[in-house]
Amino acid sequence: MTLRSVYLAGPEVFLSNAGEIGVAKRALCGEFGFDGLYPGEDGGEVAPDAIYRRCIAQMRSADLIIANLTPFRGPSADVGTVFELGYMTASGKPTFAYTNDAAALLERTQRLDSRARFDNNRQCWTDCDGLMVEAFGLFDNLMLVYGLAAPVVARDVPSAERYTDLAGFRACLELARRLP
Repeated sequence: MTLRSVYLAGPEVFLSNAGEIGVAKRALCGEFGFDGLYPGEDGGEVAPDAIYRRCIAQMRSADLIIANLTPFRGPSADVGTVFELGYMTASGKPTFAYTNDAAALLERTQRLDSRARFDNNRQCWTDCDGLMVEAFGLFDNLMLVYGLAAPVVARDVPSAERYTDLAGFRACLELARRLP
């Protein structure tokens, strides 16, 4: 198999052990015959525009993306990861994703928002701001779900391991390896 590069998107870059996770993900990529491009390896860059340009360059050079869509700072996926997934989708590159919280978006919203309720007048679920919550039984926004090359790998892991458990990532590598 020809070595293909994989852009590794996810909120792990914000963790205190981001470097360790990047090393582990890149090692798993190697086991599956891929070269992992981890955006957390910034060489000490702190200027936001430099980080952005480096990430865009990595995505342009990558053949595909594996995105960690585990909820981050709310009931939904990390906004930066979602941008990267959209960028790769628009670039026509295969997109794979996993989440370590298999609950549907509505359930996640209800977990974090005690004022989420069913609005009988509008016949929909709403959050504390009165905004409709998608209640399709999907793990996140429908645009994420239907833009993927394969179904999302959804697993429930203990909250302490939510951003470090790599079983879903490994499953995505297996799916990606099957690409022609």
